[in-house]
Amino acid sequence: MLKGFKDFIMRGNVVELAVAVVIGSAFTAIVTAFTTGIIKPLINSIGGSDPAQGLGFQIIGDKPSTFIDLGTVINAAINFLIVAAVVYFVLVLPIKKIQERRERGKEAGPSKPTDVELLTEIRDLLQERNAQR
Repeated sequence: MLKGFKDFIMRGNVVELAVAVVIGSAFTAIVTAFTTGIIKPLINSIGGSDPAQGLGFQIIGDKPSTFIDLGTVINAAINFLIVAAVVYFVLVLPIKKIQERRERGKEAGPSKPTDVELLTEIRDLLQERNAQR
């Protein structure tokens, strides 16, 4: 049981996946800091009901908990688009190109003989064997 677990862990794709998760988490933190520190203040400067709260509006005037923060939603969408674009252009697209190159390099294997060809070969072998007797 432990040998099977060790084999599973030591497979290349499991280790690569673990590295990808760690790198992805670190990259997401960088993008989140960028969007929160730079993009969100720019979005909030556009306006809203209260400049301190940012872009959004309050449903009930005297209840701060009813503030709908559109800036945070826009910030999250920009964050997602940046991460998705980097993942696509840095990981998905190059891997797709590599797979296409591998597919182009492969030659078609030998074709399997048809039933008629096999029967013809068997007939010829039987005739040859009978002629030798």
